[in-house]
Amino acid sequence: MADTDSLTPSAMPETPSPAETSATPSATANPADLRPSATTSDVPAFGWSAYAERINGRFAMVGLVAVVLIEALSGQTFLHWAGLVP
Repeated sequence: MADTDSLTPSAMPETPSPAETSATPSATANPADLRPSATTSDVPAFGWSAYAERINGRFAMVGLVAVVLIEALSGQTFLHWAGLVP
């Protein structure tokens, strides 16, 4: 058993509040419990992570291709097609 006298308050584990324990399991899941992505070995994480940047980049590429296709097939600029410019 660990000697609790040697632990500083910042090193002691915090007890979760009742609001934290009633949250969804994914919100309180330990990052070590998460499985890696199907396409990479990265574990999904919030914030500025390589996984988040990769996913954001993929969505940006899909959006750019969609805009180019809309312009090519409609013969109008995207802003005119969307009705944002008269």
